[in-house]
Amino acid sequence: MSNGANHNCSAIAAAVSTAGSPAYAGDPPATARRHVRHIYVHIPFCARICPYCAFYKDLLDRSRTWRFCEAILRELELHESTRRTGDRRSLGRPSTIYFGGGTPTALNIAQLELLLRGFHERLDLSELVEWTMEANPGSVSARKAGVLKKFGPNRISLGVQSWDDELLKLLGREHNARQAEESFRILRDSGLKNINIDLMFGLPDQSLDQWRATLEKTIALEPEHISTYCLTYEEDTEFFLRHARGEFRQDADADAEFFEITLATLQDAGYEHYEISNYARRGFESVQNRAYWLGEDYLGIGPSAVSTIGMQRWQNVCDYRTYIDRLLSGESPRESSENLTHEMKRTERIALALRTRDGVSGLELKGFAPQTDELIALKLLRESNGNFVLTQKGKALADSVAEAFL
Repeated sequence: MSNGANHNCSAIAAAVSTAGSPAYAGDPPATARRHVRHIYVHIPFCARICPYCAFYKDLLDRSRTWRFCEAILRELELHESTRRTGDRRSLGRPSTIYFGGGTPTALNIAQLELLLRGFHERLDLSELVEWTMEANPGSVSARKAGVLKKFGPNRISLGVQSWDDELLKLLGREHNARQAEESFRILRDSGLKNINIDLMFGLPDQSLDQWRATLEKTIALEPEHISTYCLTYEEDTEFFLRHARGEFRQDADADAEFFEITLATLQDAGYEHYEISNYARRGFESVQNRAYWLGEDYLGIGPSAVSTIGMQRWQNVCDYRTYIDRLLSGESPRESSENLTHEMKRTERIALALRTRDGVSGLELKGFAPQTDELIALKLLRESNGNFVLTQKGKALADSVAEAFL
């Protein structure tokens, strides 16, 4: 899977309360009351479990994947049913769809076609501008790429992580550098014109030279988008346990140096740094991720997926077997929910917008004058056209800056 800090099960999902209301049959979909433009679909299957990944995932079980696909489409129907009865305020015409995981391309060709065709049959996609599919090298083939091109996904996020075979082994990745390059070329040759490459830095024993080589190799392939994530040691992962035992350690100064090299190298190559972890050629910024960062509504489909619509947030059950059983027996997959306050939404908007190129409106920070003044004095924040944006020094400390406003 991609190490996508921006997909639906990331920092936004962490805000979900675990003490919400249980799901029950007949649970009315909030989409009946509000138009939703952004859809996230979680496919949890992986051929191998990466030791650093904290997103919900499970080993691929071919005996269950067909029923899983049926459950995904059943959940989509649950939210779309009001539209079919004449209330077009529900999903209506989405602008973006994002298939994340896990590894969506771990599904076989027939299952991918079933899902993609099912979305076409159940939704009006006339206003869709971006349909992203996460893919892992090794799960890409010319036939699968052809199916993606035929049925609508127009943006691929390829989880390369590194071009160094030893580091790929450390990360528990199933592919090597040669396979990753082959996968990229298969996708490009199929006619896909918007490809993101995911990379990771701050890995145990990773050198600056290895990272420079990875950046240079990526630039040479000319992807439209590059995401670079600093390794974090997340609970419930093998890497977290190894870090706790002292086998791995995190070096904030080294991570800052990796970040500065990334920023300089990719900007010099013509990639715009539009969010802390994301760089794009002009016109290829991720529409779905920008929607998250701007606090727009989004609907999550699939096990563990989170939805935020209006002042309500909920999360589906984090077990695909239970998810299948509930949907195919007519029950809601919802596991927990909470009602958001305006202050909670405001805090999230500030924390997420700070990570972006445009920063935060001065109106949003009106009640934080002391914090703002201190951060400006420390040269972590600056004012630009009525907004407050991170300086280059501040970008390397983005999480710490955001904490000042929590």
